[in-house]
Amino acid sequence: MSAAYKNAAHALGVNVQDPPVWGWHGRTLSHRVGHPAHGACWLRLLSVPESKASGKLWEGTQRAAATFPTIRKPALHALHDHTDSGYAYRAELTAYIDEPVLSADPVLRHELHLPDSWFTTIRATLAAIAATPTDRTAVRQEWITRAVPQYTGYPAPKITSWECAHGDFHTANLTSGAALLDWEGWGLAPRGYDTALLYAYAQLAPNTARRIHRQFAPLLDSTSGRAALLVVCAELLQSASRGDHPDLTPRLQALAEKSAAAAQL
Repeated sequence: MSAAYKNAAHALGVNVQDPPVWGWHGRTLSHRVGHPAHGACWLRLLSVPESKASGKLWEGTQRAAATFPTIRKPALHALHDHTDSGYAYRAELTAYIDEPVLSADPVLRHELHLPDSWFTTIRATLAAIAATPTDRTAVRQEWITRAVPQYTGYPAPKITSWECAHGDFHTANLTSGAALLDWEGWGLAPRGYDTALLYAYAQLAPNTARRIHRQFAPLLDSTSGRAALLVVCAELLQSASRGDHPDLTPRLQALAEKSAAAAQL
């Protein structure tokens, strides 16, 4: 990955400026970089087996740049692809958002003190995403049918309302200025999926979780929202079964129980 990153940085004409930031399980590698024309940028390198160099995750950032021009996110400046020793690498050069993310990890472990204007912007962002037609898929009914009973112990909801979602909507991908990062996985998901994900990941910061719930109560307390919460709990409990965020597991189990009871599943 480091050698491939140097290759991409040279090809795109950037100077690496900051320490590396590794993505989930080392699948991505990023740095803040300097570009002679664009100034401060972010260079992110994605690695996949060569046979998988296509599809949703590979094309997500590129397609989001064209699909969501009005949403506040890093502008895409350039792409660079190459292959080596059976692996494909895609480098994405985007504008650098000079404001902090709300947490270093998807699981929020500290309380946030955000202005009401931040939530106003986020509601508008979510509404714009949800209203966007797409042929991409973030969550499938087949996975829901299998995973919800397996990881929550409750019957799987039959989703009847699907909307476009960011797909990874949590505080590590949101900045203090309400910019939204990491667009690789967007696509159709149960209505309310993004909001449910934000709420579920915030359970270890109870005051912030309550505020998120108040801000989005009409959606989270709807039939669709409760189904989305159950789906999100299954997804995060599946991740926990692989060793991720063990401290969040009891809260997820409680949230799944509450959501299933409210939905009378």
